[in-house]
Amino acid sequence: MKALLLENIHQVAVESLEAKGYEVELLSRSLSEDELVEALAGVSLLGIRSNTNVTAKVLANAPELLAIGCFCIGTNQVDLPAATERGVAVFNAPYSNTRSVVELVIGEIIALARRLPEKIEKMHAGVWDKSAKGSHEVRGRTLGIVGYGNIGTQLSTVAEALGMRVVFFDTADRPAHGNARRMSTLDELLAISDVVSLHIDGRPGNAGLFGHEQFSKMKPRAMFVNAARGMVVDTESLREHILSGHIAGAALDVFPVEPKAQGDPFESPLRGLDNVILTPHVGGSTQEAQEEIGWFVSGKLASFAQHGSTALSVNLPAVNVPVLGSGHRLGFLHRNVPGVLARLNEMLAEQGDNVLGQQLATRGELGYVVTDAAAPVSDGSLEQLVASENGLWVRTWQA
Repeated sequence: MKALLLENIHQVAVESLEAKGYEVELLSRSLSEDELVEALAGVSLLGIRSNTNVTAKVLANAPELLAIGCFCIGTNQVDLPAATERGVAVFNAPYSNTRSVVELVIGEIIALARRLPEKIEKMHAGVWDKSAKGSHEVRGRTLGIVGYGNIGTQLSTVAEALGMRVVFFDTADRPAHGNARRMSTLDELLAISDVVSLHIDGRPGNAGLFGHEQFSKMKPRAMFVNAARGMVVDTESLREHILSGHIAGAALDVFPVEPKAQGDPFESPLRGLDNVILTPHVGGSTQEAQEEIGWFVSGKLASFAQHGSTALSVNLPAVNVPVLGSGHRLGFLHRNVPGVLARLNEMLAEQGDNVLGQQLATRGELGYVVTDAAAPVSDGSLEQLVASENGLWVRTWQA
């Protein structure tokens, strides 16, 4: 089978898939919708990062595609309902680059508090500006974390170790780490935070979450960090509040519109502003994180394609099956309606197929059952499953 990896995914993913017998094509850039449709001809496994959108049109024109690996945390760049409807498994790396993002955010907070962007620029211009004006320690300052998931919680722990007070706001019910305090509203967090750091996902409801109203409610001379999603922030409003002096500094690693490839021009209303750090979406781009992500996601893709395992899939029912040591395996993805499993086993019994082991999981409207047998499942059973009104796909594996 063939795998297509986009956006300069780490070489370890290529090596991992090639070692399992895949033909791998690696591209350094993202692809447009039409380019992706053309490139997916004959491709079984697709690997992307955050800049490639896998739309319903792409999925409709990729009948051989089995699975998509998002070599990052987010999966909002994939039309998950369309992928689920077609039985295409989607995997991501929810933990692998957490530490890298946290370290970047901590570094940016310290740099903003010390007004290092301005100092560095002047030094490169040959100007010696040794002054403590506007420079502060982060110790004793209040960090407000919006979004208290994997990254937000780890940032909370590290920031507290630096002596910062931590408050957080999340729409989900998440336990506080250390001495962090939950805020009942976003406005409450904004009013008391010396630094506001965003760590929310890219669901459509979060688009434009931070605009003029939210910046106006921030504490005067507070700082702002966004290493989450570019579409959640109105950068024009942020520019206005920085120029007015209400916001003392900002650091952004993500943007509403990002270049498609290395070397492409970058435009933003935040360019050229004092005490503003702009980085090219490198929060998770450390060698350690990218290697770990490459190994983890490629392993999930291969495990699904070669053994039927859907463990940690973000859209299909999770069945964690071991490597098939001997015998034969049948995977059946179906609508989650009563009687499907009973009918499956009835068909197998009618054909004289002896079941050695079976695992079933459901998720919303889908069910997924994996059946191991000593002998190949008969053609008659396969034909009945393929023709069944509730079936999405049937696949077989042999040791």
